[in-house]
Amino acid sequence: MSNMCTIADVQEYQSDVLEYGIQNFDDYFAKATNDILRMLQIDWWMVKRSKSSATDVTNGTAYADFDTTKLDYTQFTRMAVFVTLGRYVYPALTSFQPEGDKFQELMKHYNQEADREFDFILRRGVRYDGDGDGTVTTEELQPVNFGRLVR
Repeated sequence: MSNMCTIADVQEYQSDVLEYGIQNFDDYFAKATNDILRMLQIDWWMVKRSKSSATDVTNGTAYADFDTTKLDYTQFTRMAVFVTLGRYVYPALTSFQPEGDKFQELMKHYNQEADREFDFILRRGVRYDGDGDGTVTTEELQPVNFGRLVR
């Protein structure tokens, strides 16, 4: 499985990230990608599948047909950067003292940005090639409805 972001992507948002002594970001990128996939399964795939009578979401079978290879990972690059920084890089650097420090503030900022970006993605529509034909059609790009009763 590939990751949703690279060190070059992270440096677009935080150019000095390599100056803090972390030598390898690969584990952080993999963890961020897995976090996003898990969030998608819960907050998007389950909603999408529950609208389909073909899948019984009550017995856990809805997760089985979630195919991560059908996602357009480029849609999640920005969010993956924010998750990497907010959940992994800056927590590794902070001292977690009650008075706080620069890294705690950055961690808080990037976690908020990750949540906001995920909300934007869900509202716009997740690019998922459901039929596996290599293109995402308008029918496949359906946003999650917020604040509306869907019957």
